Amino acid sequence: MKAFYALLLTLLLPLVNGQVYHWGPCPDPSVQLNFDIQKYLGRWFEIQKLPTSFEKGKCIDANFSVRTDGSIKVTNSEFRRGKVKSIEGTAVVQDLRQPAKMGISFSYFTPYSTYWILYTDYVNSALVYSCTDVLRLFHVDFAWILGRARILPVATINSGKIMFMSNNIDVSKMIATDQKGCDKEQ
Repeated sequence: MKAFYALLLTLLLPLVNGQVYHWGPCPDPSVQLNFDIQKYLGRWFEIQKLPTSFEKGKCIDANFSVRTDGSIKVTNSEFRRGKVKSIEGTAVVQDLRQPAKMGISFSYFTPYSTYWILYTDYVNSALVYSCTDVLRLFHVDFAWILGRARILPVATINSGKIMFMSNNIDVSKMIATDQKGCDKEQ
């Protein structure tokens, strides 16, 4: 049986290259109480994140808006290789009793990924967590510190990291997103 798990892990690890993974299932962090999606709408700039294979550029942001059919549109943008690249997705509240636990999909062919707002004050910063559990053997962590402006005070960033850690989320590999010179690029 150990040989099977070793083989499975060997096959799955390339899929999470550039990601942060840990043994065991995903943690179950506390999320924002009384979350209000209407206040969360608008543009959020990525300040820091756990490394991802799908975000390699600079000037990364996410814009949440309401479509005419009432669904939530999410447009992620980054500046990479001399161009602004964007992708559009859909966010849904997966449990009306916990509206801060959303799911986001950027394709009709992929399932919704978790997008949990652990904290937001709606006007300055937000802490977002996502986790992919692989057969309860290991999980892949995603975490973002977001701001309404391209920079946040160091104290706000440090407080965010403490909140992640208090929810058993390892952010020791978190990196800053380059938000310099972005208004000229876009």
